[in-house]
Amino acid sequence: MKFTRYIALGDSMTEGMSDEIVNGQYRGWADRIADVMASQSPGFTYMNLAIRGKLIQQVIDNQIPQITPFVEGKQTLVSFHAGANDVIRPNYNPAITLPLYIEAAKKVAATGCTLMLFTVMEKPTSEGRTGKIWESRFHEFNKIVRHTAELTGAVLIDWKVAPFLSDIRFLADDRLHLNAEGHYRVSQGALEKLGLPCDADWKVPLPAPQPIPFLKKIASDMKWIFTFVLPWIWRRARGKSSGDGRASKHSNPVLWG
Repeated sequence: MKFTRYIALGDSMTEGMSDEIVNGQYRGWADRIADVMASQSPGFTYMNLAIRGKLIQQVIDNQIPQITPFVEGKQTLVSFHAGANDVIRPNYNPAITLPLYIEAAKKVAATGCTLMLFTVMEKPTSEGRTGKIWESRFHEFNKIVRHTAELTGAVLIDWKVAPFLSDIRFLADDRLHLNAEGHYRVSQGALEKLGLPCDADWKVPLPAPQPIPFLKKIASDMKWIFTFVLPWIWRRARGKSSGDGRASKHSNPVLWG
């Protein structure tokens, strides 16, 4: 199918953090997908409503209602990629979050679009007790994503086919968001699933990493803690989000390409 419009919903992952900056904004895998779609369909338009830090309920309340007037049947692709922010919160409650995920996907599918869903990488970069907790949570979350894809007939981008994407070298310095190469790999995997032109080498893992000297690793870990972890904890303690006050990149259809 040649899509005439693509609408991207979600959080920082879909906004494009921390890809290269283009025209003052992060590019991201969604923009990269739109680039290819635009080359296939003259007059193609693109919307990206994703905002960093958003939880599933916020996407349901503030993003999904915006798309209904702009969905033009199955030729409109809508991607929904949210939930990780809910899962990593200390007060995460799967009894609330997982049904909300299903509800959100159903609402999007009900517009008549082609819906695209994503699993998340289950193995986090953090180690120890926190890493094990997150891995268990993401494993259960992915079960719901797969179930929801079957329920709604969505296109499922399931990263179990590419476990190498958990390589920390695909992440930015914050060890949470994708870097440019990570966004590129994700975009190519999604394009392949959609049957659109892609780089077949996206599945080729990176070469084996070189050992990191102990002192260099300690210095890197300390920099990460003070630069990213402590500010994140401070925001959570104050009930703040990195997305507060931010607007989406493209809240209306933009002629792309």
